[in-house]
Amino acid sequence: MKLLFITPPLTQINTPYPATAYIKGFLKSRGFDVNQADLGIELILELFSKEGFERLFEVVNEFDYDDLSPNSQRIAVLKDEYINTIDSVIRFLQNKDTTLAHRICNENFLPQASRFEQLDDLEYTFGTMGIQDKARHLATMYLEDVGDLIIEAVTEDFGFSRYAERLAMSATSFDPLETALNSETHLIDDILLEILEKHLQAVQPDLVGFSVPFPGNLYGALKCSQYIKTHYPHIKIMLGGGYANTELRDLKEPRIFKYVDFITLDDGESPILKLLEHLEGNREIDFLQRTFILENGQVSYINGCLDADIPHSEIGTPDYSDLPTEKYLSIIEMTNPMHRLWSDGRWNKLTVAHGCYWKRCSFCDVTLDYIGRFDKAPAELLVDRMVEIIAQTGETGFHFVDEAAPPLSLRDLAVELIRRNISVSWWANIRFEKTFTPDLSRLLAASGCIAVSGGLEVASDRLLDLMEKGVSIDQVARVTRGFTDAGIMVHAYLMYGFPTQTEQETVDSLEVVRQLFEHNCIQSAFWHRFSMTVHSPVGKNPERYKVIKTGPEEGFFANNDLQHDDPTGANHELYGEGLKKALYNYMLGIGLDTRVDDWFEFKVTPPILAPNKVERALYDWKSDGQKLNHSAIWLGTTPVLEFDEGADEAFFTFYTKTETFTLEMNYELGEWFAEIFPTFFIKNKNYTTLKVIAQHFEEAFEMDFENILESEIWETLREKGLLLIRI
Repeated sequence: MKLLFITPPLTQINTPYPATAYIKGFLKSRGFDVNQADLGIELILELFSKEGFERLFEVVNEFDYDDLSPNSQRIAVLKDEYINTIDSVIRFLQNKDTTLAHRICNENFLPQASRFEQLDDLEYTFGTMGIQDKARHLATMYLEDVGDLIIEAVTEDFGFSRYAERLAMSATSFDPLETALNSETHLIDDILLEILEKHLQAVQPDLVGFSVPFPGNLYGALKCSQYIKTHYPHIKIMLGGGYANTELRDLKEPRIFKYVDFITLDDGESPILKLLEHLEGNREIDFLQRTFILENGQVSYINGCLDADIPHSEIGTPDYSDLPTEKYLSIIEMTNPMHRLWSDGRWNKLTVAHGCYWKRCSFCDVTLDYIGRFDKAPAELLVDRMVEIIAQTGETGFHFVDEAAPPLSLRDLAVELIRRNISVSWWANIRFEKTFTPDLSRLLAASGCIAVSGGLEVASDRLLDLMEKGVSIDQVARVTRGFTDAGIMVHAYLMYGFPTQTEQETVDSLEVVRQLFEHNCIQSAFWHRFSMTVHSPVGKNPERYKVIKTGPEEGFFANNDLQHDDPTGANHELYGEGLKKALYNYMLGIGLDTRVDDWFEFKVTPPILAPNKVERALYDWKSDGQKLNHSAIWLGTTPVLEFDEGADEAFFTFYTKTETFTLEMNYELGEWFAEIFPTFFIKNKNYTTLKVIAQHFEEAFEMDFENILESEIWETLREKGLLLIRI
């Protein structure tokens, strides 16, 4: 049986979405013939090419010139400039022609439309950052100019990271999707189906599976499946992914089965394996797992399989081998540092664990399997997977896409990477919990961690307690500053409009954010408006959070987003623009001395939060002691030891990557250090706790170990790389 798994357009254009790679890796380990394709990147590359632009401008030429907006008129007149430059720009964004950056930064090379009106801000933002970054941002604006033309002249549903998203957002009815699917095709559809046909001819699949992670992938998946049903009715079609897992759990709409045969929920490995056994005649249909089918004109949910899900340790290594990893585009869409990581560069995506180890946040879909079932794999296996993926892709950057990567698992991952001398760059989503001590942050940085993102959310202690976030403002300040001091960039997810949030709390939360930027605790952030979903604790128990569900009426198709009133909270819509404006300036280092209530264009209550709250939290944190149950780990090289017995002196010379320093001590203490220091090395399997070190010292010298902890020698070692971490 030949299998073809497809990511439909559109997700990211800088790196593959990992779902099909995970499924391929797992099924290949079970002996199946598996192929995969990312139609999103292929669509973009086909459209944004010389031939694609020629086809695009043929469509534009069908319009009366006066019917186009001034911006589209300008692009249409400059069509030859666009056609003659697009292939060069794409090669540059694929890192295949970096010298072109000099010409791109020359204003006479790229044709410019409305996106380039922000050039004045560009010079301030980029400054002397570098010609490559500036050129990448200019090239991105060039693409977005053409994207605006496509939206006006071809379809309003085009976007670089989504396609026809509006049709699938809160789609309780299938009617808008069906209308669109049965409308006349346009240029984007035509190119998509041409690419699909090439894959069908090359693979000759018996089953095609569509991974639909987001609403902006659903229309593309169904358009492709419609084509397959029309031209290759013998091919079976299945659909799964994040959209199905959250939106289609109560599916009753039979019309979607005109396009697909099976819809699976939650992790795909086990349901797909059972489905393949059924298609091969080795399993009765009643014993499928978490699968919707159409029976006698009605939607049936089949979950007769009693087998457990595949453990995280047994899902195998994602296989990216047949994806065109060298063709993805590194773009700089906006200057937000974390968003740049999302869009610039090729990141191998992995998960440290399945699900969330916390799974309590009241705004989150904690009742669903992808969050509620926590299961982790050992660090050794995770690093083995990383090594295998590096061999496939040639890329050493990893993004761990867990809801919240477990801190102890990250600790073990870091130790394993350092032990095996594997050089990678990685970033992860986390919770700002106190387990992330400054020393653990330094360990993660030493293993290649360059950034973390986590939820500060409402930045109000009352509301953090209400949403059961499990963190406080003081704790977030300390944890984030620890990451920053270790050289790790910190991005905070921010939320406004949580149930019962008052105007005062909204203004005070912005003051918290201001202070966090002021004290260099965070370098990047983004505000999200609270959204209530049916699978979250708020959605399941709105009365507890004093909100009232107002819609939508439950439909036959997708049911996830809930409309609600918040009678005890503020009018949350009013504050979004001011919050985002302030944040944009904070990320540029501007306006940190401005009163936070001045960012709003209407009168709001001034903050009542202490102006030194974050500073005080950091001061208190720095007075914390060293815990005896933590192990001593030395990140550096072996020191060179010299003893002068006659002068009763010992010298320990350390060579780090950036400096050389020497510790001087008396001969007896030097002998003690020479004996105990080798137990600190990170390559040891068994680490020595501070308690054991203290006992060893006190037995040797009959004096309190505090004499060492308070010594200049110990302080220097701690500063230079001696970590105390609970192992």
